[in-house]
Amino acid sequence: MLTYFYQANGKIDEGMTVATRVRTKDSQTASVILDFKELKVVKASLRDTTIPKDWDRIVGYYYPFYPAIMERLFTENGHEVPQLEAPEEVSKN
Repeated sequence: MLTYFYQANGKIDEGMTVATRVRTKDSQTASVILDFKELKVVKASLRDTTIPKDWDRIVGYYYPFYPAIMERLFTENGHEVPQLEAPEEVSKN
């Protein structure tokens, strides 16, 4: 689960959590929820904008930032780790 926190100065902080289940509070507050057991996007939104729930695209975007965690989640859930290529430049601002 990834949650974005918006600061008064316009900057955005990102928090990432790994959980075995999604609670109601998580569904309400998280911006992105990825289900590594079913390999699906449960939620994808940024502020009031819903983002297409494209698993490959979203996992490919976050993989360069969290490769060890994502590889562990794929493996622990019985899936092969896909070949994910990190983009040339990734900006997280």
